[in-house]
Amino acid sequence: MKSRSRMLSTLCFNLQVILAFCWVYIRKYQSRQESEVISTITAICALAVALITSALLPVDIFLVSYMKYPNGTYKGWAENNETRGQIEDTVLYAYYSLYSIILFCVFLWIPFVYFYYEEKDDDNTDKCLQVKNALKYTTGFIIVCTALLLIGAFVPLEAPPNQSATQWEKMQYLFEEGLTGYGLPALSFSISSLTLIGMLAVITYTAYGMSVLPLNLIKGTRSVVYERLENTEDIEEVEHQIEKLKAKCEDGRPLSSRDRRNLQEFEVKLQVISHVCNCEICCIVLYSLDKALHSAGISSGFMVFGTNLTNPLNELLLTLQPVFPLDYILITVITMYFVFTSMAGIRNMGIWFFWIRLYKIRPKRTRPQALLFLCMILLLIVLHTSYMIYSLAPQYVMYGSQRYLLQSLGPKGSPTLGNTTTETTRNCDADAPQDECTVTRSYLFLHKFWFFSTIYYFGNWVFIAVFLIGLVVSCCKGKRSVIQGEVEADDSDMSEDEYIH
Repeated sequence: MKSRSRMLSTLCFNLQVILAFCWVYIRKYQSRQESEVISTITAICALAVALITSALLPVDIFLVSYMKYPNGTYKGWAENNETRGQIEDTVLYAYYSLYSIILFCVFLWIPFVYFYYEEKDDDNTDKCLQVKNALKYTTGFIIVCTALLLIGAFVPLEAPPNQSATQWEKMQYLFEEGLTGYGLPALSFSISSLTLIGMLAVITYTAYGMSVLPLNLIKGTRSVVYERLENTEDIEEVEHQIEKLKAKCEDGRPLSSRDRRNLQEFEVKLQVISHVCNCEICCIVLYSLDKALHSAGISSGFMVFGTNLTNPLNELLLTLQPVFPLDYILITVITMYFVFTSMAGIRNMGIWFFWIRLYKIRPKRTRPQALLFLCMILLLIVLHTSYMIYSLAPQYVMYGSQRYLLQSLGPKGSPTLGNTTTETTRNCDADAPQDECTVTRSYLFLHKFWFFSTIYYFGNWVFIAVFLIGLVVSCCKGKRSVIQGEVEADDSDMSEDEYIH
């Protein structure tokens, strides 16, 4: 009971934090001259729903893990299959509701608000015409959503040929039993399709942002005074003064206590960001290698049975999971790290459609349409984060800390004698008996269709490649300007009021 009440209080607290974060984050980038109430509310709500959905993952894992003792036996209240089924259904319907809201946001709400402001014109004040045109363009998104739902409802889901019959049939049974009927497969297919688009956004923005964010902190920015005098005749005198200061520093003049304190704080922050980045990349590489070496093949979605390579983050989360909410805090840190690195990539690159640059993202100067685009991209990235976390800690996401008892025969080889049968406790995996381990609903949602898992697998390798390319590009660049991202070359036609604080 204490664990449940602690979980509920943590959920309520996280909900408040998510709403506050979304409000502050959107308001930070919102244009002060072109702000619109509807676009702001839309962006805040849509991003909040995505973050709340990702926050449901640790709860899902906690519930399946809380059913069993560390020795592998079920707790008294969870011994009944009906009780476990009710809990699983509750989580399933929570996902069902949140994912339905995400579909509503992506295919109806955000497109409608976007096209509504695209049709806005100073010469045309007819609101009805704006609504009519916005609905006309939004109809295309509704048709796409309907097509995805129909395909997901009726697409055949059969076991691929030439697979290990026992292991594959077990996983197929879990998928069929976990998500029955037409509604949930249709929703799963639609969400997986959006997650696929989110994977492209992660490869484009997050991978680059993950490389550029730490390096920008290391290199810092150019001096404001230096940039002001860069095009004046006083530059030579300033450079001469800088050389004098460097000479004094080389003579061994000690730093002040304030400088040492600031330097230490910066080094700690940099080490934390670098460690998180290195840990995530290493875990993704290990996961991808494990799939490449030990999976059941491309036609199974590169499904891996059992644990073959030790994953440090997976082991850490399994260790923290029994002490709720430690794993919840770590998952939150990972998710927010993905958000911040994605935002760093978007700010550096802008929003592009192939080779056409659509919008720039700058604090206090982002137009309503750009804000909606930003919100849509972040929503899709957060949606894909659930699969990225599975890549970082597959066993944790699939089974949590569940264990089961495995009976084996002793040396005498007679199962009728009590002293010839031994029981060992093992971590849950695909080889466990069907009634001994409960798969999280999140895993079933994301892996119901094996061909999506196959695409995600290759997407992980592309993500690693883009990260390495971004790392090389960021290393070759010099220090960025202190006003980079704030003022662009084509800002001369903008009102000077936006620069007034």
